[in-house]
Amino acid sequence: MSKVLVTGGCGYIGSHTIVDLIENGFEVISIDNLSNSSEDALLGIEKITGKKIHNYRVDLADRTRTFDIFEEHQDIKGIIHFAALKAVGESVEQPLRYFHNNLAGMINVLMAMNTFEVNNLIFSSSCSVYGNADHLPVTEETPLKEAESPYARTKQMCEQIIEDTLHRYTSLNAIMLRYFNPAGAHESALIGESPINIANNLVPVITETAIGKRESMTVFGDDYPTRDGSCIRDYIHVMDLANAHTKALTYLLEGNNKLNTEIFNIGIGEGVSVLEAVQAFEKVTGQPLNYEIGPRRPGDVIAIYANKNKTEQSLGWTPQRNIEDIMRTAWEWEQKRTGATIG
Repeated sequence: MSKVLVTGGCGYIGSHTIVDLIENGFEVISIDNLSNSSEDALLGIEKITGKKIHNYRVDLADRTRTFDIFEEHQDIKGIIHFAALKAVGESVEQPLRYFHNNLAGMINVLMAMNTFEVNNLIFSSSCSVYGNADHLPVTEETPLKEAESPYARTKQMCEQIIEDTLHRYTSLNAIMLRYFNPAGAHESALIGESPINIANNLVPVITETAIGKRESMTVFGDDYPTRDGSCIRDYIHVMDLANAHTKALTYLLEGNNKLNTEIFNIGIGEGVSVLEAVQAFEKVTGQPLNYEIGPRRPGDVIAIYANKNKTEQSLGWTPQRNIEDIMRTAWEWEQKRTGATIG
């Protein structure tokens, strides 16, 4: 078994990716400072896979402690780097915190890779790097526009840091996965999206409203130049996204990459508006949602969805789930974690 270090392994995408890695024969260790996650996710992983995962509660901005972990595990074959602050609105309010956390963590990971000769990196990038693209769907060659938030800018900057670093250290290899809007939960309902801080992503806001944790939810803007006036996003099921990371790492480990830095879009290739997502939830669950239309939210892109052709051809990856699967599994997870069954 190849050993993989997952940073942010107790988080939403990290925990689901650990499940997929284990199911595909990898050994996994985690680094997560638990700033917006809980080690409860590791218990869910253990129930699903039968494997106990060790998490190091370390802040990647702490170079000494980060290097200590690499010193202890000198057989790491690859790193999947999720650990980052990720709320668009919060990044607008706290830009310096986002720059310090996201950039320092990225730099220390790359320094550790170079020092300890860990040659393979999968970086958790984002469709937010495209900004308000002129043409849809976006391909990996779509020019990057001005970032709409400090969060998005950190993703653009991290990509550039990786490219510049690997231009100098050619033994290192990296894949940057620009993924779209992860949502849903593992089919077992043993792990799912469970942020410590207030949820900002659409799907957990929907489920928290439906179950009564929120009195109502707000659709931010109905006057965008889209088919129903609300923002359009490409929602991808978190387990499909998790599998993309496994396939990307395998691609590097097998030496299939043509360049030492490659970029892939990870999305289902379809745009779903906020209002359409609300309607999908109501259809699948039978639960009416109490929502209101509010003003536009700073930092939001009008519309973005992926062209996934390159990913399918190179990585052999194809999404297996749609928006209704997302809403069904997210609702089952919400009921499980809340301890309530509705409908």
